[in-house]
Amino acid sequence: MPIDAAKAVAAEPRSAEISWGHKDVQLYHLGLGAGIPATDPDELRYTLESRLHVLPSFATVAGAGMGVVGGLSAPGIDVNLAAVLHGGQSITLHRPLPAQGRAVTTSRVAAVHDKGKAAVLVLRSEVADDDGPLWTSDAQIFVRGEGGWGGDRGPSDRLALPDREPDRTVERPVREEQALLYRLSGDWNPLHADPEFAKLAGFDRPILHGLCTYGMTLKAVVDTVLGGDVARVRSYRTRFAGIVFPGETLRIRMWQDSPEPGRVQVSVTAVERADAPVLADTLVECS
Repeated sequence: MPIDAAKAVAAEPRSAEISWGHKDVQLYHLGLGAGIPATDPDELRYTLESRLHVLPSFATVAGAGMGVVGGLSAPGIDVNLAAVLHGGQSITLHRPLPAQGRAVTTSRVAAVHDKGKAAVLVLRSEVADDDGPLWTSDAQIFVRGEGGWGGDRGPSDRLALPDREPDRTVERPVREEQALLYRLSGDWNPLHADPEFAKLAGFDRPILHGLCTYGMTLKAVVDTVLGGDVARVRSYRTRFAGIVFPGETLRIRMWQDSPEPGRVQVSVTAVERADAPVLADTLVECS
């Protein structure tokens, strides 16, 4: 079996230095669709360096996502990248992210789960600077065809939505060129840009990055429920349930625990495809 679960989990963590500046943050925000209208004060906090606040999901691209890259090349992991799918993502914030910084990311395979027809790698990155921990992120990576060795199936992260109408519903358009802009933050997979490659992967045309949808959704929650205060976000997790094509519209439904929420549950669907699921089991925990 190409995945040796015991060897992968026992391997020494890998560390690397990463850095970012305000231009990296601004480019990331623009890749999520920030800046419309361009002079809106609420949008300028994402686009203007003198007012810049950092959306916590920037953690997924800081240092070009080196944690996932390192995890897929860890000892005990030898997989066909064509069989790899990003199944879920979570981030825990230890403090607000600075608009520029230098840090050390330490990455390891935290777990390997046996789902029968697939293996799931939990790739964990812990990031700290001179002042202490900044964030911890977990990427759940499905590897098709690599399960069935009798290992632990892992926990179930399913999250039932409240049995009532959402407290807030917003729609966010995905621009036709948005994947081309988002990929400049570090994900160069041609699946998101090259029509011929997308056809080889079974899609009519290039699809949007799942982590772009992830960031767009968090921005909608911050802007709609949290008064634009990125510092209130404590953690954010989701499961990637479906694809998005550039040019489509995201319908983002939110359920709050209370007027001052400690938890916001979210579902995301594609409007033009009869509310086809996009993100599921999605939760933002906040102060």
